[in-house]
Amino acid sequence: MGLDRYTKLLAKQYLMNQDPRTYLHDTIRLGYAENTGAFLSFGADWPEAVSFWVFGVIPFLLLLVFLVYCLVKANAMRFNQLLPLALIFTGGMGNIVDRLMYHRHVTDFMNVGIGELRTGIFNVADMCVTTGVIILLLQGFKKEKPAEPNSQEAV
Repeated sequence: MGLDRYTKLLAKQYLMNQDPRTYLHDTIRLGYAENTGAFLSFGADWPEAVSFWVFGVIPFLLLLVFLVYCLVKANAMRFNQLLPLALIFTGGMGNIVDRLMYHRHVTDFMNVGIGELRTGIFNVADMCVTTGVIILLLQGFKKEKPAEPNSQEAV
């Protein structure tokens, strides 16, 4: 969350009211944007009260329940099981802190792609959530090793 906060402050300081900066032959673009919606500005035009509850308060409460679940189960989980959950939690909280502190506005500043094939604009919190979800998906596709037969059993 600290890295997310820091990069958003840097974006406000160095990118706000500036032309976007491009790197690696326009593969990476850094430009300042404020998003009052969710992914790809979904819900940005919703009434303020609805947006506050749907994108701020309710996700905050759900993330607190998620945190309690993770803390209760932490002793029974391995690091590779906890890592994606921690990434999802910290990324989610990073954006919710923005929404609650800055009147529904989340600071976004990164965009990657080649030519017209580009991502939406995002931030470090979004990268954490996305990485956590990808890790969970990859772990779901990982085949479980079959149980070893017990060599002590009588034949």
